Order: sequence, then structure tokens, then C-alpha cells
Amino acid sequence: MGYYDSVYGEELPHRAITVYMYLKERADKNNQCFPAMSTIAKELNLSRRTVQRAVNDLIKASYLSTEQRLRPKGGKSSLMYTVLK
Repeated sequence: MGYYDSVYGEELPHRAITVYMYLKERADKNNQCFPAMSTIAKELNLSRRTVQRAVNDLIKASYLSTEQRLRPKGGKSSLMYTVLK
């Protein structure tokens, strides 16, 4: 069973499946990656808001967790995405 099989079995919107596949392909050996929301949107040809909704869908379905990364001087950086399934 491939790792995409479970996400297709869920009743997730197409946007969530697309973003999941994008993050899964870019994740490291710890299942983590940190592309900017605007980068995801640009590369998938989606709006930034659609990507935000997709991330929220994945969090609610327990496929993804996020953690805010901070710059050395305290400013916000991109989110750290952890693919859970």
C-alpha cells in the first residue's frame, strides 16, 4: 500500500490532497519540510488562501502538523510542516 492510498481513502478536498502530495515529496527523513506558503501556492498554481485552507484540512484530518519557525532575531519565518501519515 503506497503512502498516497490512505489520503485518497479520506474524504478530503482535492486541494488538501494536492498540498499533501507536495509536502510529502519534499519532506526529509524526519517527514519535515518548510516551504513558504507563497512558494507552495506558486508551484501548485493555487492561491495562498487555498493553500491555507488545505493545510487546515490536513491538520484536522491528522495528516499534518505545523510549527512556527523563528528567525534568530525573533521574527517569524516559514512554518515547519511535519507529515504525520
